[in-house]
Amino acid sequence: MTRRSRLLVACLAVGWALPAAAADLVVSAAASLSNALRDIGTRFDAAHPGDTVLFNFAASDVLLAQIDKGAPADVFASADEETMDRAARNGRIDATSRRDFAANTLVIIVPKGAPAIASIQALATDRVRHVALGSPESVPAGRYAREVLQQSGAWAAIEPKVVRAQNVRQVLDYVARGEAEAGFVYRTDAALMPDRVAVTAEPPAQRRVRYPIAVVADTRNRALADAFTRYVEGEEAQGILRRYGFLAP
Repeated sequence: MTRRSRLLVACLAVGWALPAAAADLVVSAAASLSNALRDIGTRFDAAHPGDTVLFNFAASDVLLAQIDKGAPADVFASADEETMDRAARNGRIDATSRRDFAANTLVIIVPKGAPAIASIQALATDRVRHVALGSPESVPAGRYAREVLQQSGAWAAIEPKVVRAQNVRQVLDYVARGEAEAGFVYRTDAALMPDRVAVTAEPPAQRRVRYPIAVVADTRNRALADAFTRYVEGEEAQGILRRYGFLAP
């Protein structure tokens, strides 16, 4: 992490403004996009000498709460449409700049080598004591998971076992360390740890997970923010997203 990136994290933590630097673009993005967007940011920086993309990764609801409080951000990329809808209603983004740029799939994972869990109903059995998922109150992946559990009629039986995480990457970590017998993550997250977790099921009848991106309404780097959102939709960035397992929006 660069000195400037560390400063961004510190400013967000306490709600201070980031010291101005005209060539810095602050992108607040869902945690599940971390690896792909870092690669995209490197390519974007190379194509824009003198410009620097700084990333702030967290759960989508947390990022929007930071933006609401005045934290520095020029671009917002959410893991769900609901959070971006709220940002639009609150006037936090320029709605005309909003685009869906990627999609994903929710899956159930277990620690590598553990018995497979072939269905949602299997999560309710006695052998599963802990089910990790993002907190539905603040994490889109957690909301998606709760939704499919409710649709299957299993939420009441599984809710007492739920280990709530701050974001989808924390869910991945819980399962990888064996602290939960199962967890709900995006397929792209599971692909990052093939030697530590295994995908055992894809919940049926789930909503398509779409990722919208938009320019933050009060950005001071409008031209650069527009350039970045266009770049994310372009062939090179889309190729990087596909390499990490993301689907077309």
